[in-house]
Amino acid sequence: MKRILIINGPNLNLLGLREPDIYGKQDYKALLSLIKGTEAVYNVTTEVYQSNHEGDIVDKIQSAYGNFDGIVINPAAYTHTSVAILDALKAVGIPTVEVHISDISKREEFRHHSYVSLAAVKTICGHGLQGYVEGIEFLVENY
Repeated sequence: MKRILIINGPNLNLLGLREPDIYGKQDYKALLSLIKGTEAVYNVTTEVYQSNHEGDIVDKIQSAYGNFDGIVINPAAYTHTSVAILDALKAVGIPTVEVHISDISKREEFRHHSYVSLAAVKTICGHGLQGYVEGIEFLVENY
């Protein structure tokens, strides 16, 4: 059984509250339920982690080495700024799918660049919470 680590960056714990016109009205608990529901469907176990702190996310990625078969990460604002998260993903070498609830290519110019995409095997944007399920499915089918 594959083990998938789901990492959520800053402010994703405020889903449903934060800019619902962009991120939707479903809250973080709905995301957790959706992910939990994928376990039986794809014969995986998941662990979900959320932090508003860049270094904590780096630590979590490093601790995944040897413990997880894949990572689904929504680095949120760190997508556009964090070389540290990029370097951690490259260091551990775990197949990683980058997920964004909104389509970052259709948002403000500064959101168009993703450091994380340089380490990701796939990027899924603009599919709402369903993007997480698509990321898990991609990892199961390809890694």
